[in-house]
Amino acid sequence: MTALAPELAQQDLETLVAQVWSTYVLDEGPLPAPPASWTSATPCWSSAVSVTGAWHGMIAVDLAQDAAVALTRAMLAMEDDEEPAAEDLVDAVGEVANMVGGNVKALVPGPSGLSLPVVGQSPLAAPSDLAPSLCLDLTWNGHPLRVRVLTGAGSSAGSAVEPSTAPRQEMLP
Repeated sequence: MTALAPELAQQDLETLVAQVWSTYVLDEGPLPAPPASWTSATPCWSSAVSVTGAWHGMIAVDLAQDAAVALTRAMLAMEDDEEPAAEDLVDAVGEVANMVGGNVKALVPGPSGLSLPVVGQSPLAAPSDLAPSLCLDLTWNGHPLRVRVLTGAGSSAGSAVEPSTAPRQEMLP
């Protein structure tokens, strides 16, 4: 992975997502690999962080419900039959977005700051000043996973993708 000028390439995003998974999720199945079957009806957990400064954007990670549960179990070293509490799901899903977002921030022009993650139980809608730039639809442990990068005016991150049609959802505390 190379440091980038203002553009973030799809391959760079794929590489850093694989690195986050191999470092923090460890032996919980294969690294994310396409293709996934993602639909707007897929129950999921979603988390996003914002990057502001020289580069302005949002990095969101959407996980199918079963993937979010498996991720939480892996990150918290829980047994397969343990059901994670909602707070644990919020923490794990938020931390993944934080790690992916921090890695994206390291690749784009700075100086920039990284927000705390926002977590919801459906795909988080983008603020009106951001547009989709990159989208990875992946499969992890047999479940769909999506990583989205949205950018603001003056920022770029690869080619544009179709915006999400998901309605804005309430955020969890």
